[in-house]
Amino acid sequence: MPENNLKGSRFPEKLAKPAVRALEGAGYFSLEQLAAATEAGLLELHGMGPDAMEKLRKAMADNGLSFKG
Repeated sequence: MPENNLKGSRFPEKLAKPAVRALEGAGYFSLEQLAAATEAGLLELHGMGPDAMEKLRKAMADNGLSFKG
């Protein structure tokens, strides 16, 4: 299965594989898509935890993005 090959900013390279699988399983393949999601909603995904969320928050901020709400 190709990883992060869709148009847009990729997930952080150091993001744990379970978190990447959780995001992709929920239909998220780029940081831009995550801007439509809430942090609380993402934390409900199996494989997502505080460390993954912190990495995503930083990557999104670095790209001028933020989570919904």
